[in-house]
Amino acid sequence: MKKMILAALTLVISSAAMAQSTDLPNTPVKDINTNKKVAFNKTFEPGKVTLVNFWATWCVPCKKEIKNVRKNIDAWKKEADFNYMTVSVDEARAESLVRSYAKSQGWDFPYYIDTNSDLMRSLNFRTVPFTIIVDKNGKVVYTHQGYEEGSENELFAKIKEYSKK
Repeated sequence: MKKMILAALTLVISSAAMAQSTDLPNTPVKDINTNKKVAFNKTFEPGKVTLVNFWATWCVPCKKEIKNVRKNIDAWKKEADFNYMTVSVDEARAESLVRSYAKSQGWDFPYYIDTNSDLMRSLNFRTVPFTIIVDKNGKVVYTHQGYEEGSENELFAKIKEYSKK
C-alpha cells in the first residue's frame, strides 16, 4: 500500500512539475499523413494554444477521450482560438492501424506517431491517455493523466484560460 501511495504521489509531483511551464522537446515524431519525421516542437503554430492527446490503438479510454473532444471541438472553437492534435504511442509495426483508425474516424486534424517512445520519455509520462496543453509561447502549461467521462470539460476550461493570456 505504501508503494502505491508513493507511486501516486510521484506521479502527481511529476505532473505538477511538468505543468510549471516546460519547453517542448525537439524529439522527432512521424507525421502519419506525410510519412515524414518532424521535431515535436515544430508541430505547433506560434501564438496559438494547442491541445494534444497522447493515445494508443489498444487504449479504450484514449479513444473515448478523443471522441468526446471531437464531439465538442466545433463549439469550443467558437469560444477559444486553439489547435488540436494527437500523438499515438503505438509501436512502429502498428502504424497502419493508427492510419486506418484515424481514417475510419474521419480525423481532420494533425496526428503523429511516437514509434520508439522517445517523446514519452522526453515528456516524462508512462501511460496513456495523457494530455497536454501548450500555450501561445510553445510551453507545456498543463498536463493530465488518464480519462474520465466528462473530464474534457476541465480541458476546455484550461484552453479558454490559456487562450486569454
